[in-house]
Parts: sequence; structure tokens; C-alpha cells
Amino acid sequence: MDSDAAVHPGRMARRRTQHGPQPPPEADTSVTALYQAHALGLIRLAYLMLGERQAAEDVVQEAFAGLCRRWDKLSDPAKALPYVRSSVLNGCRSQLRRHGRAPAVTATAGLADAALPVVSAEAAVLSAEQRRSVLRALRQLPPRQREVLVLRFYLDLSEPEIAAAMGIGPSTVRSTAHRALGALGRLLEEPS
Repeated sequence: MDSDAAVHPGRMARRRTQHGPQPPPEADTSVTALYQAHALGLIRLAYLMLGERQAAEDVVQEAFAGLCRRWDKLSDPAKALPYVRSSVLNGCRSQLRRHGRAPAVTATAGLADAALPVVSAEAAVLSAEQRRSVLRALRQLPPRQREVLVLRFYLDLSEPEIAAAMGIGPSTVRSTAHRALGALGRLLEEPS
């Protein structure tokens, strides 16, 4: 994808739809504003699901392009963010299925490190190692459990928001989160 499209998702959508119906003018403005406000968080979500930054960026970009193409079919513009979030999750699932693999276990590549204050070099090393351990354990969970935990603890979504994003019921979110936290705790207790 070109860098211009990464900054301005509406431009990419216009290029793709030049021969077909154009999205309404408000779609470009609305999708661009939504992209600017939420793209980084959605890239973090996709990265945690896939373990590869470029794949995460591609999934998010395609989700926003899809939103722009389908803007006129959106029943309520206030539901655009949940729509994109669901599209990102579906894109991640497709990537994982297509490649028939679990997400790569890598360092956080600066996605989560930027917001954490570091007191000393020793604290930084310990903190980075703890994050890597949690990410390794997280990536060993089944996809649904991983999704619930990422949506809850990395995006700070409520149970109803998680349920809507994943297309499951709130009680399923609660039970999946409970099982996932138990499994994550056991994985973190095991010696590596």
C-alpha cells in the first residue's frame, strides 16, 4: 500500500472505486476522522492477534477501505467504529486461517513500549521481559480467548462492546475471559 493511502484511507478507497459508485462525500471525511482517532489502537489490536506489524497494518487498512466502500449501507454512522473493529478481527482470523499458523511470538516492536515510563535501565529490561512473557503466553491461547483478553485489557472495551465486536453474547464473553485468564495464569507459572 502506498504511504499516502496509509495516511488518508479515503484516497485509497477513491482509487479503488473510480469506475464504480463513489462513496458519499461525508464518507471520506468521516472515515478519515475515524482513522485518525482509532487507527493506532486497531493496529495494536491486529498486531497482538497476528504478531506481525506489516500484516496488522494491512488488515486495519483493508478494514477502513471496506468501511469507506460500504459507508452508504451503514445504518448508523455511530456504529462505524464497532464495524471497523469487527472487520479488523475478521481480517486477523482470515490471515491466521490463510497462513495456517499461530501468531508469531515477537517483541512488541515499540507498539506498547511508547506509553510506559522507564525509571532505570534495569526496570526497562525487567518490564520488557515481562511484556514478552505475557505476549508469548497470550499467543498460546486459543484464538477466541486471545481475542477476548486483547479487547478487554488492551483496548479496554466493556463486555457488551466485546460481544458486539466478536459477534457473541455477553455471557460468552464472561466465560471465555474467565477461562482465558485461568489459562494465561497457568502458562505464566510454567517455567520456560
